[in-house]
Amino acid sequence: MMWVDYTIDQVGPNFKVKGDWEGEVMGVGKDGNKKDHHLYKPGDRFIVNESGWLCKVEAEAAKETDR
Repeated sequence: MMWVDYTIDQVGPNFKVKGDWEGEVMGVGKDGNKKDHHLYKPGDRFIVNESGWLCKVEAEAAKETDR
């Protein structure tokens, strides 16, 4: 899937992908209902690889990195 026409808002080392409405990239439709697809959602964790790809880390692996 290719996501287009989004803005990246950065504050310090943190950033957020913004769509046309709040929550669009996290699976919230314009009408406020849940969509069947999302770019990311609360709780997701990613590791950036050498090519710049954000690779999702499964929940159990993410817990290990917190220790």
